[in-house]
Amino acid sequence: MKQSYYLYRSGRIQRKDNTIEVVYKDNTKKSIPIERVDDIYVMTEFDFNTSLLNFIGRYGIPIHFFNYYGFYTGTYYPKEQFVSGKLLIKQVESYTNPNKRLEIAKAFIEAASYNINRNLVYYNNRGKNLDPWMKEISYFRKQIDLCKSVEELMGIEGNIRKCYYDSWNTIINQDIAFEKRVKNPPDNAINSLISYVNTIIYTRVLSEIYKTQLNPTISYLHQPSERRFSLCLDVAEIFKPILADRLIFSMLNKKQITENDFEKNLNFLYIKDSARKNITKEMDKRLQTVIKHKTLGREVSYEYLIRLELYKLIKYLTEDIKYEGFKIWW
Repeated sequence: MKQSYYLYRSGRIQRKDNTIEVVYKDNTKKSIPIERVDDIYVMTEFDFNTSLLNFIGRYGIPIHFFNYYGFYTGTYYPKEQFVSGKLLIKQVESYTNPNKRLEIAKAFIEAASYNINRNLVYYNNRGKNLDPWMKEISYFRKQIDLCKSVEELMGIEGNIRKCYYDSWNTIINQDIAFEKRVKNPPDNAINSLISYVNTIIYTRVLSEIYKTQLNPTISYLHQPSERRFSLCLDVAEIFKPILADRLIFSMLNKKQITENDFEKNLNFLYIKDSARKNITKEMDKRLQTVIKHKTLGREVSYEYLIRLELYKLIKYLTEDIKYEGFKIWW
């Protein structure tokens, strides 16, 4: 089975026969058969050569890069293997058609806000008093279908997110002050944790997009722009509550992550390597967890749910089959 590989120790990566060989600075080595690699996450400084890039490019393996603080900086995106001019035209047509773009964007926010509410219901049923936030989010969710533009929709999405984040101090058992979402840069442990886990979701979505004929730069909720794969941001909205937020709540409430896992002198901006490894390990476990799909009637992994979401979007773009974002049913 293919899997993601995370590199935390400095060194170099090179090709050796039909394997990827990782040589760390202490001269220890690790060989990874190319057939087992889904994508690679470089979390520290590493040296590469063109021989390696040509090698992994033939196998369609993206490499995601993160900086010292654990923030995503970019992706080596191999030449696309699945190309469809017809689908590209359909993507652009749906973006340039205001009604279609708004329809898709609404579907993203409808599903994302539903999954957010399911998180609140889950913890409310376990003794947390989250009724005030659930009622407020329910009010905002009723406004989604009334939006006349993507900009108006983004405003509703922002209100839902703000309300949702306001509830986190009640959901999380640890005494970590979390007043509001701050991104650039994060200003406390919770914000740093959200940014780090969300980027894992973004890059996971990008890896799945690469396995389809979709163009990752053409999006509907987020504005397409240079230097970013904005479709990843769109699709990730659906899965952040299910994968990222649930992971954060679980790890904090089980004290698998505490403020001691952050560098206090850097205003909690830096997550220590041991904690980052623990987070990615837990995320991979969740991505490989399987559920019984109520439509397909078979077990699929959370990771494959992302691919299925992309296939649904393609069906809408090419066959005009109504697109509805994934909603958790358990």
